[in-house]
Amino acid sequence: MAGGGGRPRCPPSALLGVAAVVVAAGWGDILQFCIAVNVYVKVFTNSPFLVCMDLALSQERIIDPNYLWIGPDGRDLEGQSYVNLTETGKLMVMGFRESMSGAYTCTLSHKIIEAMTQEETEMVEAYKFMVYAYREADHAYQVSVRFSTTRCKLKTNGLFVEKLNKILNSTISYLTCHISQSSYKCHSIRTPKNGLQYELFVNFLVQYVDNSFSMTPIDSCRPGFGKNHHTHQNCASCCVVCGPGTYSPNSEVTCRTCARPQARMYGAKSCF
Repeated sequence: MAGGGGRPRCPPSALLGVAAVVVAAGWGDILQFCIAVNVYVKVFTNSPFLVCMDLALSQERIIDPNYLWIGPDGRDLEGQSYVNLTETGKLMVMGFRESMSGAYTCTLSHKIIEAMTQEETEMVEAYKFMVYAYREADHAYQVSVRFSTTRCKLKTNGLFVEKLNKILNSTISYLTCHISQSSYKCHSIRTPKNGLQYELFVNFLVQYVDNSFSMTPIDSCRPGFGKNHHTHQNCASCCVVCGPGTYSPNSEVTCRTCARPQARMYGAKSCF
C-alpha cells in the first residue's frame, strides 16, 4: 500500500461491518464514527463470519496485518474453543447461545509504507459488531368453538372436554404439536326459534355450531427473549435475546425493563 492510505474510511454505503475507524497516522489521529453493525444469530447455530475490515480497505494491499478480537466479556478471543478465527482476521462464533450476545470488537493494525521515502507508519483501525442471539417465534393458534349440552351443571361436561383434549393431542402428536391451556365455560343462550339452550365454549374444533369457529395466530417468545421492532428493525419478527437491564420471565413477546437491582447479562429471566 503506497502513501495516501491514511484517509478515514467507513462510508455508510460501504460497510462490511464497522462501527468506528481510528486512524493513528503521523499527521494526527483521525476518528470517524459509523453505525454499529447488528448481527443476529439463531441459538445453537454458528454465526456468519465477521470481517475485521471495511469495504474500502478490502480492495487494497495490507502490509503486516495483525488482528485482535475482543469478546463481550473483554477477553481476547484467540485460542477460545468456541470460535473459529482465521489468519485473515475473520471470526465465527460457534454454537451461539444467549450468553454470548454483546459487542465483538476487532482491532486491525497494519503498516503503510510511503512510496518515495519508504517511511513506515503504523495504522490502527477498530471495528465493532453487536451480535444478538435470537429464536424463531413459537407459533400457536387460539381456537374457539361451541358445543351444545343439555345442562351447564353436569359432570359430563368436564369429562367431555377432558376426553376431547386427549383425542386432539393424540391426533396431532405426529406433527410434534400439543394442546395447551385448554379451558371451557358453559352459558345459557336464548334463541328466537329454539328458546333456551346451553352451550359449552371450548378452544377445540371437533364439531361446532354454525358460524362459531374462529382461529387467531399468536406469537410467543421463550423466557429471556422478546421482540422489539424499533431496536432490532432488521430482525423484527425474531425473538431476540433480552439485553442487560431487561428480562422476560415467561412467553411474552416483549422484554421488561428491570427496576433495581438490574440484570447485567443477556437472556435474563428475572432481574435478580
